[in-house]
Amino acid sequence: MSDQLIIFDTTLRDGEQSPGASMTKDEKLRIARQLERLKVDVIEAGFAASSNGDFDAVKAIADTIKDSTICSLARANDRDISRAADALAGANRARIHTFIATSALHMEKKLRMTPEQVLEQAKLAVRYARSRVGDVEFSPEDGYRSDVDFLCRVIEAVIAEGATTINVPDTVGYAIPELYGHFIKTLRERIPNSDKAIWSVHCHNDLGMAVANSLAGVKIGGARQVECTINGLGERAGNCSLEEVVMAIKTRRDYFGLDVGIDTTQIMPASRMVSQTTGFVVQPNKAVVGANAFAHASGIHQDGVLKARDTYEIMRAEDVGWSANKIVLGKLSGRNAFKQRLQDLGIQMESESEINAAFAKFKELADRKSEIFDEDILALVSDESVTTEKEQYGYVSMSQRSETGERPHAVVVITVDGKEMRGESDGNGPVDASLKAIESHVKSGAEMVLYSVNAISGSTESQGEVTVRLQHSGRVVNGVGADPDIVVASAKAYLSALNKLHSKADRVAAQG
Repeated sequence: MSDQLIIFDTTLRDGEQSPGASMTKDEKLRIARQLERLKVDVIEAGFAASSNGDFDAVKAIADTIKDSTICSLARANDRDISRAADALAGANRARIHTFIATSALHMEKKLRMTPEQVLEQAKLAVRYARSRVGDVEFSPEDGYRSDVDFLCRVIEAVIAEGATTINVPDTVGYAIPELYGHFIKTLRERIPNSDKAIWSVHCHNDLGMAVANSLAGVKIGGARQVECTINGLGERAGNCSLEEVVMAIKTRRDYFGLDVGIDTTQIMPASRMVSQTTGFVVQPNKAVVGANAFAHASGIHQDGVLKARDTYEIMRAEDVGWSANKIVLGKLSGRNAFKQRLQDLGIQMESESEINAAFAKFKELADRKSEIFDEDILALVSDESVTTEKEQYGYVSMSQRSETGERPHAVVVITVDGKEMRGESDGNGPVDASLKAIESHVKSGAEMVLYSVNAISGSTESQGEVTVRLQHSGRVVNGVGADPDIVVASAKAYLSALNKLHSKADRVAAQG
């Protein structure tokens, strides 16, 4: 077996299935560029057949990214596989990832197919996928809860049809590390042609063991690919966390004996970008990328670290991209310096007009803030008001009044299809009043299911980053807004979410 572990990132596909985490094409392309800087081996860019929007996103990533293999998910049917192949046509290295459920529960209740029908469908799907691309991955959905004898038959058959990677998902997060590791090992030992494919693990975190299960699949089972996401993003309790798996392999190479090609200094930029794009805030005590990951409050710990870092630190913060790096630019700073910092952060804008819009926003922010941090830049370019795309709703200005003993009142000016509208309302607080003022014109009927505020950097001068999650007619979307004034940030986030609700791009959920 190879001593190189393949890192397969599915942030843009499985991670995006988190309610409210759906991304625009430009956002997905920006994250894909950062994943390329991170030196991810395989980027699962999306599910091309699910919508025209996802097809366009997969195609844009396939046409742009040169150093990573680009993958699209496809159900085990000709239409999905054909759409995936078409979207991947421009990729340097393309992979189709096809799947079909193999557990008795899923076959009976979801697919309404017999085991023999599933077996035949899996073979036909892999055969067709292999006729379109040279790299085909097959996943038996809910594989861990499948009958071992049947699973062996299916996997042996798809390897014979040309599958180059076999991924065994713990789709519902049911596995226990030791049992899952031995499950993979049993499959590899029992299937005669198992050595003809690379074995992969894909674990969900419903019991908090996605990383442990994945590592057991590697160490005990002999898997040589791990499917994971930045920050562990994913539906329900999330997926296996890329940063945790990578740093476990690197920190405990004495145990695993494996190498990864990841540039770990790009982990923090990737984490910040995904968090700020999706609005899913990283918990402070999250391993590797949480704000407290390298913080020491105990006096004993502080004393030890000051004397010798390795007394309490098994990793160096700078090795995963933590730094105090900041860009300090003001009204007299040049556009070229701003462009260079964007490049350093892995941000590429498609047109000069976008750069000009972002630079204008930067200058406006520099007038209000003495220091601009990397997080401020990321928030700024994530702000939909700097894009040149025409949006249904846009923020113009606001005034609000709030004083003790008086009911807060807000006046908000927005654009609706390019025309300025003025709304005003009272509310329980300035944020409530502002959002009600917007609703007085929009009348979206959406239900707010999440409102959160996060300080981007650590001072009272910090920008506030607000996430608003709206639900309407079965759709759930996130809006993110940033501004030194959290009331303004709230209005921007609300309008961002409304724009996404207004978008009619349909999505089909898939799970592998």
